Amino acid sequence: MRALKRVLAVGALTAPLVIGCAGLASADDFDAHFGKTQFVANESGAGLAEKCSYVDEHGVEHHDFWIWADDNGVSGSFTEAGAHF
Repeated sequence: MRALKRVLAVGALTAPLVIGCAGLASADDFDAHFGKTQFVANESGAGLAEKCSYVDEHGVEHHDFWIWADDNGVSGSFTEAGAHF
């Protein structure tokens, strides 16, 4: 649970940095991206978490999500934010 809170906290802190880069998107043929994926599969269950940020001349986008499946079922969360101009 602590690791999940850290993943969500890092995602929440990353979004303002990406949105702050929107001013750089005015340059021609400019793009920047960041992505990170983690996964686990063991006797307790299986899970996947990902975060991705992208900036180009048309806008900025950020998303993060996680999915966990075990004997109790499947749970997850998805968050996305973006602006295109």
